[in-house]
Amino acid sequence: MNTPKILVSACLLGCPVRYDGQSKPVIHPLLQRWQANGWIIPFCPEQAGGLPTPRPPAEIQADGRVMTAEGRDVTAPFVKGAEQALAVCQQQKIKYALLKESSPSCGSTNIYDGHFRGKKIAGEGVTTHLLKTHHVQVFSETQIDEMFNSL
Repeated sequence: MNTPKILVSACLLGCPVRYDGQSKPVIHPLLQRWQANGWIIPFCPEQAGGLPTPRPPAEIQADGRVMTAEGRDVTAPFVKGAEQALAVCQQQKIKYALLKESSPSCGSTNIYDGHFRGKKIAGEGVTTHLLKTHHVQVFSETQIDEMFNSL
């Protein structure tokens, strides 16, 4: 196997970058091995897009905008972060990403429904969508074994 680079949501690596200032670390032997091998590129699209930590929770609306529960449109920083994630992937020839499921940036199969009531729907986050359209394979933290089989 050659030495792939993998873009990984920084929160999955224990970095406190989530909207609530927390992380969602994943303890998985493959992820630990990839990190030890130097394959992992940590990245938080929301921070890269200029949003602070902590920050108000945001959800994708039916019209595609990303809004906070207070009604602030944060679409532009989400798009900017997605574009920066893509730039990193292109610069480092990254073809795989492991991103946090349900996030308005990183969700790969589901996101919150846009009504701030904790209900999830099928959908993709802003970063996931952009990466997939540029042929980066995106996996969630529940698909690490599947991702391993794709490397």
